[in-house]
Amino acid sequence: MSLILCIETGTNICSVALSHNGALLSLRESEEGRDHSRKLASFIDELFKENDIDAADLDAVAVGMGPGSYTGLRIGTSVAKGICYGASKPLMGISSLQSLVMAAVEDHKAGLIECDDIEHTLLCPMIDARRMEVYTAIYDSKGNELSPVEARIIDEHSFAGFMAEAPMLIFGGGAFKCRDVMRRPGLSFVSVAPSARGMALLAERQFEAGRFEDVAYFEPFYLKEFVAGVPKKQPLEV
Repeated sequence: MSLILCIETGTNICSVALSHNGALLSLRESEEGRDHSRKLASFIDELFKENDIDAADLDAVAVGMGPGSYTGLRIGTSVAKGICYGASKPLMGISSLQSLVMAAVEDHKAGLIECDDIEHTLLCPMIDARRMEVYTAIYDSKGNELSPVEARIIDEHSFAGFMAEAPMLIFGGGAFKCRDVMRRPGLSFVSVAPSARGMALLAERQFEAGRFEDVAYFEPFYLKEFVAGVPKKQPLEV
């Protein structure tokens, strides 16, 4: 039995969930932009008050480890580490793409997305990486990874080999910009957003397996190096 705080901040969605034995208890999330540093603490406080608990009552903290936004992942990881240090709780890193898959499977069970045979359908979550590039991988309906996580530029030939094997469901924040490029039979696009709710069952499995991170040295999975841009209003020095 476990009570786990789940944090997902790797995209423009700030999402926090509280799970008990792999089932979702409470959820707070916002799609209003990347003001995660302010919203995150407020959402956690709301969940604690709603369930009449504090950090000491948790069994662990799970954080979405990416890939995703460099700044968003840093914020989520920092807050998760702070709670773990302060309350002496273990930390777990959860693949943001894998948790997106679990959210899609839950939505299918709830009748929110259509898929005739999800057990024999390939699931392809996509997290936006700007322009026509996405962070992605291929999974089965149980969340098993069938292709490695990668930063991929999408074109009309993307995943052609997988598409020859089974139908494919594509979803996530990076999916719909690919809709006009990827046009093949057996390919479906559905709306599923990154959310901490998709972490609940994965976090429970990791907790039961005792797969914890070293709080001091844990870093998110950025996949690509962070490149700082030049502020638009700041002139270049010559």
